[in-house]
Amino acid sequence: MSDLDILTSATQSPTAVSEDLLQSALSAVRKHLGMDVAYLSEFVDGRSVFRRVDAPGFEALAKIGDSHSLDDVYCQHILEGRLPELIPDTADEPFAAAMPITQAIPIGAHMSIPIRLKDGSAYGMFCCLSRTPNPTLNTRDLDTMRVFAELATRQINNELADSRQRTEQCRRIEDVLAREAFSIVYQPIFDLGRMAPVGYEALSRFTDEPKRTPDIWFNEAAEVGLSETLEIAALKRALAILPDLGADQYLSVNASPELIITEAFANLLADQPLYRILLEITEHAQVEDYELLLQALEPLRRRGLKLAIDDAGAGYSSLRHIVQLQPDIVKLDMSLTRDVDTDAARRALVGALMFYARETSAQVIAEGIETQAEFDTLKLLGVRKGQGYFLGRPDAALLAPATPKAIKRGA
Repeated sequence: MSDLDILTSATQSPTAVSEDLLQSALSAVRKHLGMDVAYLSEFVDGRSVFRRVDAPGFEALAKIGDSHSLDDVYCQHILEGRLPELIPDTADEPFAAAMPITQAIPIGAHMSIPIRLKDGSAYGMFCCLSRTPNPTLNTRDLDTMRVFAELATRQINNELADSRQRTEQCRRIEDVLAREAFSIVYQPIFDLGRMAPVGYEALSRFTDEPKRTPDIWFNEAAEVGLSETLEIAALKRALAILPDLGADQYLSVNASPELIITEAFANLLADQPLYRILLEITEHAQVEDYELLLQALEPLRRRGLKLAIDDAGAGYSSLRHIVQLQPDIVKLDMSLTRDVDTDAARRALVGALMFYARETSAQVIAEGIETQAEFDTLKLLGVRKGQGYFLGRPDAALLAPATPKAIKRGA
C-alpha cells in the first residue's frame, strides 16, 4: 500500500480507519522518512507505553507493550516546548544530547507529533526515530508526519468514543439485570372459530430510561455480550406463568438462534413441559449455521416443543427459515395482515403461505389483526388462529375465557 493509498483510504472514511491501516501508516511514514523505528505511544500513569510499533530489524529497541518513564524520554519535553518536534541530529540539541536515553539507544534523529484527545489533553505521541542523524529531514517531512499523526488522532478518538459508548451500554444492561427492570406481558392467541384463547405470547417490556422498544434493548445487550444473560432472565420470568394457563393452552416465547444453541438454553428448558411451549424465531434473526441450530432443536422438539417462524412474509430470511427449519407454525407478519381486506397482493401472499402450510401440515397464526374487516378476510382465506389488538392487547394478566364483544359471531 503506497503513502497515497493510505491517505486516500483514510481520508475517505476517517471513522472506519482500522488498526491494520494505522499500522500500515506507521510503516509508510517510517519508510518515507528513512527512519529505523516508528511507534504510537499512550501516556499511562506517568509512563509512555508503546501501543503500536513498526521497527523491522530493530525490535529490541521498541515493541508493543514497552514503556518508559515520561521523565526519561523526549515526549514530555516536546509537549512543554523544551524540545522541538523535528530533530534531524540530536547532537545539535544540547537538552536532548544530555539525556541518558539518547546515548543508551542511541537516538541520532527524532521526529514526534503529539496525539491529542477532543478535550485537548495529550493522549500520547506519534514518533519516528533513527539511530543515526538524518540531516535531510526538513519541515516538509514534518508536515507529512503531521498528516499521518492526524489520522492516528482521529482513530484514537473514535476508538475511545466507541469504548465509552460500549461501557455505557454495558452499564445500562447490567443495571437492568441487577434490578430486574423489565416485565412480561402476555398477548392472547385466539382460535378464530371458537373465539377462545389457545395460547399466549410472552412479550418483554422495559421500564428504564431511555424509553425504547424491546428489540433495541436486546440488540444493545447483544452488542456488549450480554444478550444470553438478558434473554435467559426474560425467559425465566415468562415461563413462570405456565402453571396459571388453562390445561389446553400453551405459552409462546421468543429466543434468538444464538441463545438456542447454548447449554444455558437447554438447561432452562430441561424441566419444562415442552408440549406446552411454542418457541418463536423471528424472521429478522440471522442464522449462521442451520445445521447447528437444528441439532440443538432436535431433542427439544422430540420432547414436544413446537417451533414457529415469526414475522413470516416480512422478508427473504423468513422463507429461508421456513424451508430450513420446517416449523410447526408459521406466523404471518403484521405487514401482511394490515389492510389484507383491501389489498389483493397481500391476500395472494397469505394464500401462498396457507398453501405451504397445508402441504407441510403446519399451522398458520396471523399477527397484528386490528379490524373486523381484516379478521373476516383472514378467516375466509383459511387462517384459523390469530392475535392482535382487535382480539386482545398484551397484558400482565391472562385474558378471561370470553368472546370479545366487538367480534361478529359467525363471521
